[in-house]
Amino acid sequence: MKYKIIHTLLLIAISCKAWSQEKVTLSGIINMKTSTETIIGASIFIPEAKVSTVTNAYGYYAVTLPKGAYTIVITCIGFESIEEHISLTKNLKKDFSMAEKSKTLDEVVVKYNSSASNIRKPEMSVNKLSIATIRKMPAVMGEVDILKAVLQLPGVSTAQEGATGFNVRGGSVDGNLILLDEAVIYNTSHLFGFLSVFNADVIKDLKLYKGGIPANFGGRTSSVLDIYQKEGNNKSYHVTGGIGAISSRLLAEGPIVKDKGSFVVAGRTSYAHLFMKLANNPNSISFYDLNAKLNYKFNDNNRIFLSGYFGKDKMDFSNFFSNNYSNSFFNLRWNHNFSDKLFSNASVIYSKYDYGLKIKYVGIDWTSNIRNYNLKYDFTHQLSDKLALNYGINSIYYQFNPGTIKPMDAKSPVNPDQIEKKYAWENALYVSADQKLSDKISLVYGLRYSYFLRLGEQHVNTYDKNQAVVFNPQLQIYEQGTPTGVTLYNKNEKIIGFGNLEPRLAVSYAINNNQSIKASYNRMSQYIHLISNTASVSPLDIWAPSDQYLKPEILDQFAFGYFRNFNNDKYSLETEAFYKKIQNKADYIDGAELIAQKAIEQVLLNGEARAYGLELMAKKNTGKLTGWLSYTLSKAEQRTPGRNAEEPGINNGQWYRANYDKTHNLSLTGAYQFTRKWSFGGIFTYQTGKAATYPIGKYQYQGITVANYGVRNANSLPAYHHLDLSATYTPKPDSKKRWKGEWVFSIYNVYGRNNAASLMFEQNRETGVSEAKRISIFGIIPGVTYNFKF
Repeated sequence: MKYKIIHTLLLIAISCKAWSQEKVTLSGIINMKTSTETIIGASIFIPEAKVSTVTNAYGYYAVTLPKGAYTIVITCIGFESIEEHISLTKNLKKDFSMAEKSKTLDEVVVKYNSSASNIRKPEMSVNKLSIATIRKMPAVMGEVDILKAVLQLPGVSTAQEGATGFNVRGGSVDGNLILLDEAVIYNTSHLFGFLSVFNADVIKDLKLYKGGIPANFGGRTSSVLDIYQKEGNNKSYHVTGGIGAISSRLLAEGPIVKDKGSFVVAGRTSYAHLFMKLANNPNSISFYDLNAKLNYKFNDNNRIFLSGYFGKDKMDFSNFFSNNYSNSFFNLRWNHNFSDKLFSNASVIYSKYDYGLKIKYVGIDWTSNIRNYNLKYDFTHQLSDKLALNYGINSIYYQFNPGTIKPMDAKSPVNPDQIEKKYAWENALYVSADQKLSDKISLVYGLRYSYFLRLGEQHVNTYDKNQAVVFNPQLQIYEQGTPTGVTLYNKNEKIIGFGNLEPRLAVSYAINNNQSIKASYNRMSQYIHLISNTASVSPLDIWAPSDQYLKPEILDQFAFGYFRNFNNDKYSLETEAFYKKIQNKADYIDGAELIAQKAIEQVLLNGEARAYGLELMAKKNTGKLTGWLSYTLSKAEQRTPGRNAEEPGINNGQWYRANYDKTHNLSLTGAYQFTRKWSFGGIFTYQTGKAATYPIGKYQYQGITVANYGVRNANSLPAYHHLDLSATYTPKPDSKKRWKGEWVFSIYNVYGRNNAASLMFEQNRETGVSEAKRISIFGIIPGVTYNFKF
């Protein structure tokens, strides 16, 4: 009898405990209250369970909890926080709508430490910028710019004045994977890098990964800049625009079917070339771009998106040359919920980059392009409140056109030619786990496997000893090798293949809710390369796939950091140290000719690169004055030793400064809300000058003075620095009318610093003295823009 009673009580106790620990899932979408635009990176915090998560790239969240009553706290920069009490007795789908913060000078009272989730997350070497933050920064020519904001982050620099693209942690420009709605953007600049191709009006969110890069990203060795466009307002129609001194823009959005589907279309164009014509200036420079996106929600489990972009730059310099380049892409995506715990996204993407040059006095018309077809399928699987999986596949087919050469007219001596096209296929699969081991320790770990195939149709040169570059022992120089034969590979026939395992690991240890230490490691492979001997992207540069001579770059990066929030998140501090090493870094022999080069393997050798440094970022997050100070102390080097004992290698096989090495990089960014009508912004930037090679002497050869240069990149251009200021005036901030407007006044380079784009060395014809001339591009540039929306 006693046994039966005890057995029954045990069964009841076990049953009660099992019921109390039974898990249910809370999931849904977080969007904007006024437009139902989904919000990326919103933080969901459940204080009773000490559980947190963030919305994914489509605004979706899922969290698994034991049955019970909870407080749901939702926060996101630029939005009013949400606090709601709910009772979870079964799986629940619940969407939340967040209201944008109004312009107010009052302090925000924070009840819960919402950033505790960011402190505890193992995510590091990542910077997220909201459009609300970017809009407070100084405008260039009256227009805020996405890449100008990115350049103010620690570890990010620009090669020089007028350079396009950016460098991250001592990496090359082509090492950045830049995505707009998941599509690759190959050139990010308008007007020689003065503006970017990203129209801020249509951008919703951006995130820069410098290290600890998740396993779903691959194909580059430096960073990932992940940008998403708006989806459009599905409740009402709106128009936003701006009229500036050299360019204007217009955006329209609204519902296709109310609360079901929406569209957004944005255009931007410059008209400086019209002013040049009025001033009888024979030169011309202009750009335009167009963004578009449609989405439709069939039901709670299915939604489709169609997005696209097209942008073009045109430059014409009198009788010398003309240049144009363009980016374009289309992307069709399908979001599907298999269950409350399993979310998927399938994408089909087409991207293309065209670039061309006409040299008028030679009579040559040269065009090139790269295009890719991309298929990807990604899954997010919430297994429990402590473990979530991300996994998927990716397949990209590349077509490279290194150059089509045509005569400009019948008088041109140029013969038509087509440099042989190249083809490649890159595939990858990955799995990643986000796991909470305890209240203090969290992990993100994963593995990516990538496989790259070079495909025909192509004629491939063969060389003696498989060396396309030969060393001349008499002259002590490297020279182009002479092919000993040619192998023809038929269409889609395998030329060579490369496979690489790419492990990823990040761990965080929370000392308390306000401070943590984090560490990460990631290996990445890069199979396509920008063939360039300049420090930045040029429209003339050529993308080329890896082959038996141009090997894939392999990156190993380690990072360690300390993170802390102060005074209830009013202030924050981030410090990180990093070390990265790259195998098979391409290096060019002295005197390499890259343009229209039919056998690029004849002018390059494979070497190695390394970079290491310390990053600091201190932020003030609330109050009238907000902003941040970022500083990076770093070193980026490259080395290409000889292939045997008789060869010296490049630069005698010694480490030398990379073109994009910047020892010091300082940026101070501030925004001040003076009154409800007036706000001000300022940015001060200081960077060590770009690496350069100066002549150390000269000699006479047949009556001609020839410069004798020293070791590679032993010198530096003068330091790069400038101050930018802006003021925004909103005449009627409290107006209830649909039409709202503001004036933006800006000054780029306030004190007129003539930053050197390059130095030109020449001999003064009158005195015979050698001189160095600084070539600068931008001086003081004032701007004014009227922005409106209705």
